[in-house]
Amino acid sequence: MRITRRIVLAIGGFACAALLAAGCGDATAGSSDGDDLSGSIVVFAAASLTESFERIGERFEADHPGTKITFSFAASSTLATQLINGAPADVFASADETNMQKVVDADGIDGEPVTFAANALQIIVEPGNPKGITSLTDLAKPGVVVVLAAPEVPVGRYGTEALDKAGVTVTPASYEQDVKAVVNKVVLGEADAGIVYSTDVAAAGDDAEGIEIPTDVNVRATYPIAIVAGSGNSALAAALVDYVTGPEGRRILRDAGFGEP
Repeated sequence: MRITRRIVLAIGGFACAALLAAGCGDATAGSSDGDDLSGSIVVFAAASLTESFERIGERFEADHPGTKITFSFAASSTLATQLINGAPADVFASADETNMQKVVDADGIDGEPVTFAANALQIIVEPGNPKGITSLTDLAKPGVVVVLAAPEVPVGRYGTEALDKAGVTVTPASYEQDVKAVVNKVVLGEADAGIVYSTDVAAAGDDAEGIEIPTDVNVRATYPIAIVAGSGNSALAAALVDYVTGPEGRRILRDAGFGEP
């Protein structure tokens, strides 16, 4: 799996410096009148949005020449912490309402967040499912190496909640920094299974397979998006939020496997 246009951030001063170099909130803020939009913005987005948001960014830039959307993909918990600590960004799209609310409570959001997508969990396994995993219960079998996202990461919390609902106790071989790290562990053969979003299994293509988790023990993830307070290009930020929540954005998200909010 190759992810393009991705900024990998570390919490702290290095993150701020990297984003400032990328031109967060370009001082030349554009007008909100259609093709008069100009300048650049930085979008903090949950790792599970990588493929769909890169597609949205490409289409948006094509529709609005002279604009530049730079994405930073990471766990929503990591991005929320960076925003609260003052990292510059213009838009925040979270994989859960909890981390969005943390930024709202810190007066880091301009206006009200808008829910734009939903997701569900799947078990990700290697192609051919060599361990014969068919359910969450199988993750507790001896010899099955399982990885989960860290508990503070939305998909890690959701995965633990699904296991609790199913009455299954699993000791992960590792806790990963975000959902893409869980996918990579399985794709690279370093783990037999993990719990990720269904959209991440789809994005992995032939490199992985997904095992459905029944609705009664599954967890529905809700994705909100908002303009970050103090954005240097609020017109462009608002236009992108409108695009994500509008017909074309919803179509791209739906094609990637996301559910309606």
